[in-house]
Amino acid sequence: MKDALANPPRAELERHFCTVRRQTETLCQPLTPEDMMVQSCAEASPAKWHLAHTTWFFETFLLSEFLAGYQPANADFHWLFNSYYNAVSAQPEKKLRASFSRPSLAEILAYRESVDAAMLRLIQRDLPPEAERRVTLGLNHEQQHQELLLYDMKHAFWSNPLHPAYRDGALPQPAAAPPVSWIPHEGGLMEIGHTGDGFSFDNEQPRHKVYLQPFELASRLATCAEYLDFICDGGYERAELWLSEGWDTVRAQQWRAPLYWFETDGAWRVFTLRGPVDLADLLATPVCHVSYFEADAFARWSGKRLPTEAEWESVAAPLPIRGDLLETGALHPAAAKHESGLQQIFGDAWQWTASAYLGYPGYSALPGALGEYNGKFMSSQMVLRGGSAFTPASHIRATYRNFFSPASRWQLCGVRLANRQQ
Repeated sequence: MKDALANPPRAELERHFCTVRRQTETLCQPLTPEDMMVQSCAEASPAKWHLAHTTWFFETFLLSEFLAGYQPANADFHWLFNSYYNAVSAQPEKKLRASFSRPSLAEILAYRESVDAAMLRLIQRDLPPEAERRVTLGLNHEQQHQELLLYDMKHAFWSNPLHPAYRDGALPQPAAAPPVSWIPHEGGLMEIGHTGDGFSFDNEQPRHKVYLQPFELASRLATCAEYLDFICDGGYERAELWLSEGWDTVRAQQWRAPLYWFETDGAWRVFTLRGPVDLADLLATPVCHVSYFEADAFARWSGKRLPTEAEWESVAAPLPIRGDLLETGALHPAAAKHESGLQQIFGDAWQWTASAYLGYPGYSALPGALGEYNGKFMSSQMVLRGGSAFTPASHIRATYRNFFSPASRWQLCGVRLANRQQ
């Protein structure tokens, strides 16, 4: 088996480094300095913090170890912009990140510039394999933060009573969604997990065998129209549809619709990164910003279920990475386009699975502080697959395992149904 952090050629690594770092700053271009200070919910971080932390990663795990004579830009950044790596240093409470008015945005941008210059010097040298692996890991880490930054800014603008738009322009008006068809899979003994070609996170390894009963997967994601039917049928009022913890959450949080749905003059509207949109204009698009609890209740109401991650991967593995991802610029799930065949596997909205986030058989975390990246979160989380309209295309793959707590819904997550094969 090849290394899970396989090394690209040096010129490609340098090009990819510059592209990813520039993309983060491009995503911040529509933001004011005031926008970049907002931290509107417990899951979120200010955009300014994302700029700093992704830079901290390269300084901490590469420059400080592999670039002789490197002097950190600021000794306090070592702990100030640490997220959760306890083996590196203590760190401030996450909820306090909005209070970091200093260092200024100008200082953070200068920090990025100095670290980028040092990283390019490092990449252009004869790097040891471990350093090249960490560069690739750092770039994938930054792409994760690009997606998180968009989640966080969407919630920040939603929390602002003016409901400002992150990006100008209207969303495309979709036609009616094609009817759902059911894609059969014969099941049997399958292999899932990363093959060893190219980069993967440690939680995608080792590749291993699973046995699947025959099943069917919905040809597309569940739509806003279908989810509205669930609401109108009392979906948020029927305890029998919900897991016990989910029902407790519905009552405690007073949920009655997905996050970002709101009523005005008796009509539903949806907040998007392009501002509020009438739900009537989005009925054919995938429902998103639903928690695992909501996805599971909707599946039960539909007489179906959520797929396991092994079922999802077995279907997705042979397919090309193609879909409504970050590069399309839509920044919102798009309607399915075809009358038949499997659609929306990659992009649009992350797809909740019925699988708890656990290590695969034989899983081993990376050594040292980098081992804290994934392994220590393997508790009380559910797996999601497929990426979203906020995910960079070069970041997603069939074996990618995202994970969130089952009540979380600030991220761009939707629903694909599964069924026992008829």
